[in-house]
Formats: sequence, structure tokens, C-alpha cells
Amino acid sequence: MAIGNYIKEIGRGKEGARALSRAQATDLLGQVLDGTVTDLEVGAFCLAMRIKGETAEEMAGFLDAVRSRMALLPASDVAVVVIPSYNGARKLPLLTPLLALLLAREGLPVLIHGTATEDKRVFVAEVLAALGVPVHDARHTVAPGRVAFVPTGALLPGLQRLLDVRRVVHLRNPAHSLVKLMNPVDGPALIVSSYTHPEYAVSMADTFTLVQAHALLIRGTEGEAVADARRTPKMQAFVAGKATDLHAYQAGALSTLPALPTAIDAASTAAYIQSVMQGHSPVPAPIAEQVAHLLHLHQGLHRAL
Repeated sequence: MAIGNYIKEIGRGKEGARALSRAQATDLLGQVLDGTVTDLEVGAFCLAMRIKGETAEEMAGFLDAVRSRMALLPASDVAVVVIPSYNGARKLPLLTPLLALLLAREGLPVLIHGTATEDKRVFVAEVLAALGVPVHDARHTVAPGRVAFVPTGALLPGLQRLLDVRRVVHLRNPAHSLVKLMNPVDGPALIVSSYTHPEYAVSMADTFTLVQAHALLIRGTEGEAVADARRTPKMQAFVAGKATDLHAYQAGALSTLPALPTAIDAASTAAYIQSVMQGHSPVPAPIAEQVAHLLHLHQGLHRAL
């Protein structure tokens, strides 16, 4: 179907817009990713979906379109832990690489994918470069005990272009949610995902349930999929789409706060992460708890596979 017909359905405003079926959503986003539509049509799609909001069926369809076009990494012998990183650091140090390194130290293969989505934050590629973690060739398997980083553009250039629309219109679009839900591996994966606002917690959970994903969903740090080192966040596990709340949310800050670096630049963040990995600084308790939950989930998934 021509994209204009889809925009007519989703672009009738918050109350009048109609949801698309999974198959329709797959077709619509496929046209956008393939670059067969005009910039005006892409902008109309992004704004219409921003106003309407995505249903789980639509997100599942968008994921179908992405997966059928993506350069999937070869499967590992065990499930790969997949950590999306798209929000970066604004006020706090970006500790997503610390989470990845702690998991890899336990022998898990860990894939980080991401890109910079705006100009005024510190993003994961910068911190990983400061840590000496190179860009991974997406044609190769992620080895157990290693952290691999693949830029979004290397996975699917059309998805990178859609993320870049935000730089023009200054609003998120469905791509900013689906990158936190997708599995870029041609095999089983444990996805570590995050949300910034409560309404996204519901829609992302519904999507994980629909697509029967293995995942950990968390209220992360400034949108990143790592626990805030200063507080105990909500965590929800998904095993083949079945959701379980891992523990009760504890409001407020911890009684004892970790000594985080005050500077959030890549070099300062990398130095702190190295200090933790070398045992000179303690692992922040919420991140240690997140790691423990992920290890437990991964062990269960490994037994099931």
C-alpha cells in the first residue's frame, strides 16, 4: 500500500487516528527503511506516530521490518546479551560500558549497539573508545567474555537515517523505541532495555510480551539501560514474553551513595569504569544487583535452549 494511505490512517490526531495491523506496520516501515518514499512523507510518518503513539502490534510490525533488512550478527554458542545505547549522558556519567564489562567478566558475550542522537551528550562510542573497545565487525560472532560494539548504521543504514530525523524535527519517532527492543543477532538474545517515562514502560512491556522476547526492562539512567547508581530502580524480566517483576521499587536515593565522578566526559567516565573493574572502586550496588538479575536470567535461558 502507498505510504500516503497509511499516513491518512495514523495522522488523524490523537483521538481520530487508527492503529495499523502488524502486517501494515511492517509494510509501512519497510518503505521508509528502503528509502522509496520522500522526505516529506517520512516527516509526516514521524510526526503522526509521535502524536498517536505506537501500539504493541505496530511496534512488532516495525521490528519485523527491521529484522528482515538488518545485517544480523552470527549467533553465539550461548545467548548474546544485547544492550542498546542511544540516550547518552547529560548529567551523570555513562555507565552502560561498565554494565557490559561486568557481564563479560562473568563469561557472557555482550553486544552494545547505538549511535549519537543529539549533539550535547556523551555517547557510548566515545566512552568505549576511551576504554580501548574497538568497533566490532558485524559479520563476526561476539565471543563469550567479550564486549562488542556495533554502530547502528552498520546494522541498517535506513534505521540510522530514521533516527537522524530527530536532529531536524527535534522529536522522537518510533525508531527511538524500536532500537531498544530489537535483537540484532541471528539467534537467541537477552535484551537489556530501558525507558524514560512510565507510559513507555507499558508499551515496551506489551511489545516484549507480544514478540515473546527474553529481556530485562528497567527505568534506566537518563534513558540508558543501566541502573542508576544512586537508587534502586524498577526491573521487569521477560522470559519468552512472560513478565515477572523482580523486586519492589524503592523510592528515593540510597542511604549510601557511590563516589561517582563529577565530570561526565568520556575520559573521566572511562577512568572511573577502569577503577571499578580493577577493584579500586566498588561496583555501585544497583548495578551489581542488575548484573545479578541478568546472570540469573541468562542461566535460565541457557538451560531452556
